[in-house]
Amino acid sequence: MGERKVFLDNRPWQEAREEFIEALRTAGFLQPTPAETIPTQEALGRVTAEAVYALLSSPHYVGAAMDGIAVRAEVTWGASEGSPKRLALGREAWLVDTGDPLPEGCNAVIMLENITLLDENTVEIYAPAVPWQHVRLPGEDILAGEMLVPANHTLTAFDLAAFLSAGVAEVKVRKKPRVAILPTGSELVPVTSTPQPGQILETNSVMLASLVRQWGGDPQVFPITPDDYGLLKDQLKLALAQSDIVVINAGSSAGREDYTASLVGELGRVLTHGVATKPGKPVILGLVEGKPVLGVPGYPVSAAICAELFLRPLVYMKQGLNPPEPLEVRAVLGRKMPSSLGREEFVRVRLAQMGEKLVATPLGRGAGNISSLARADGILRIPRLSEGYPAGAEVRVVLLKALEEIRNTLVIAGSDDPLLFVLGDVLRRAYPARRLAVSPVGSLIGLNALRRGEVHGASIHLLDPASGTYNVPYVEDYLRGQQVVLVNLAYRQNGLIVAPGNPKGIKSLKDLGRKDITFINRQPGSGTRVLLEHHLRLQELDVKDIQGYEHEETTHLGVADRVARGLADVGLGIYAAAKAYQLEFIPVAVERLDLCFLREQWETLLVQDLIKVMASEEFRRAAGRLPGYDLKDCGQVVWKNF
Repeated sequence: MGERKVFLDNRPWQEAREEFIEALRTAGFLQPTPAETIPTQEALGRVTAEAVYALLSSPHYVGAAMDGIAVRAEVTWGASEGSPKRLALGREAWLVDTGDPLPEGCNAVIMLENITLLDENTVEIYAPAVPWQHVRLPGEDILAGEMLVPANHTLTAFDLAAFLSAGVAEVKVRKKPRVAILPTGSELVPVTSTPQPGQILETNSVMLASLVRQWGGDPQVFPITPDDYGLLKDQLKLALAQSDIVVINAGSSAGREDYTASLVGELGRVLTHGVATKPGKPVILGLVEGKPVLGVPGYPVSAAICAELFLRPLVYMKQGLNPPEPLEVRAVLGRKMPSSLGREEFVRVRLAQMGEKLVATPLGRGAGNISSLARADGILRIPRLSEGYPAGAEVRVVLLKALEEIRNTLVIAGSDDPLLFVLGDVLRRAYPARRLAVSPVGSLIGLNALRRGEVHGASIHLLDPASGTYNVPYVEDYLRGQQVVLVNLAYRQNGLIVAPGNPKGIKSLKDLGRKDITFINRQPGSGTRVLLEHHLRLQELDVKDIQGYEHEETTHLGVADRVARGLADVGLGIYAAAKAYQLEFIPVAVERLDLCFLREQWETLLVQDLIKVMASEEFRRAAGRLPGYDLKDCGQVVWKNF
């Protein structure tokens, strides 16, 4: 086994990439892939290996551009409205359809609308024709021998139509760069497996292969290689023989079974091991047999960022192309975004069109949270010598979704509830251009986000102990001075979620104080946490007496999952979550779940379309599949102060 090198590099990624590309250029790797000839019909998105020239003119004959009669222009002279002229069909005029070749000697076409057929042998005209009117001449569109596109051109649907019109049935294109993807790790299992504890479904190769296809490459995914130096070495040699670029996924760090750096160093040269990025620090950039070998981290977000920074340019350059610049927009930060000095951070953000400005809100920053990348609208880069940005700062965001889609997205932050996702699905079906993005951060945090102008609305279920009412006292407090409307989504059952058969015999919240009971809590700021604390005061229970009170989940399904796995005996959550995990449920309260909007958002078409969907029968039918909800006031305004 080669000597294992602990990575110490903390280089700027730009410097590392520049050195990497220069080394590849010196090794001759950046010469584009060889040419192959393929049918024109199959060439969409491919890159031309040489200039393409027309073999035929288009059109290649003198043809009629209109339905009508073909004539010699000189025989029509003298015709007028007051003195129409009659022409003999078959001798002085010939009926033609668009695209027909002109009869010999004809040089003009008179449109069908400007003639009168008197009988089967005679036609009458009311104006003279001029030579070549309504006639397509050879080469009017394309001339034989004309260059249609140059080399290194990415072919479009319109290019293919032009080629075929010019008689080009085959085209020489660059072979797609072959990118070998080697997933490694003894803990990995195929996605067709049912993973056991300690096993991880191997999904990164699907993500990386899809990115390679998106960039014009041909991915070759190898079988999972366990953490065995000899096996990995054999796989790397095989990949090098078959591919232009090799990506080894996982094993790029400095752990006991991270072999990639040592292996690349043994067979070739390691240029970089570690860059100053977050996530994606432990990337490996190496050269083996004159070909690039990239070691990317196993965490999915890290793998995606490293692929974007270091693999994407190679795939494009190997096709003879410069990587296209990513689309960027200017946005305003809705909240402070701190960052550590020394590493450039790539932060996933959600974007909301709030009036004339885009507002960016950070999503989860964990390198393992692929869902945050799937939900993100863009990526914000925080420079490595910056400590972040203050709230209200104008920043540049690289788009991951189309700007038009972002502008048609309604962002709701606040209470977590599966019904919101059902609502989003029905909205998308009713209005295909619309999208509902849900940020389950808790009711109080949702109200704060609404107050800061980060989101269009907030989902809330906040019990006011003093009045025994829901939501209104909190809205009047948190959104003081604002014009606000509350629309009901549903009344829902909240209660204790326990294992099947209720083995601990839990009957009420009072049992949370028992020493043999382990509780799973919700996060501060959630409406369920507010409900819990109210009932604990009524029961005169001290949180110090509740085992697990400090352990928190951010969703109702997360609470149910903990109980289902036996990691907690009980949690407070909604009936729908309990049933989703086939758990038992002890009712505690019926809550009113409302959507809260400021007046300026309430009056937008985006919100009004959502309200129509909430009141629709289609939504009621879809919501009826979830237990524990009463939709008697769904879509109704239950309170407003304007």
